[in-house]
Amino acid sequence: MATLIAMYKHPEDPAAFDRHHFGVHVPLARKLPNLTSYDVSHGSIDGGSYYLVAVLTFSSHEAMTAALQSEAGEAAQQDLANFAGAGVDILTYDARPA
Repeated sequence: MATLIAMYKHPEDPAAFDRHHFGVHVPLARKLPNLTSYDVSHGSIDGGSYYLVAVLTFSSHEAMTAALQSEAGEAAQQDLANFAGAGVDILTYDARPA
């Protein structure tokens, strides 16, 4: 299983961020091919650095790579400039059984 974690920094206008994120960005991201789950959480994961965290999972690293390179992936990536002005840190990893 491959995972992408998007950690959004605190926006200047949280209400505008939420409107765009949930009204525009989430629907774009849900179109990613091979997406197996998409979870979102408000709140901090490290004492306050992040406003919202999104966790997207895919069946494999190859599936995630193909999704991000797809038309839907390009659209979702380009949309970040429309609402994530405070910044977003993105982490990807390919989980394998230990």
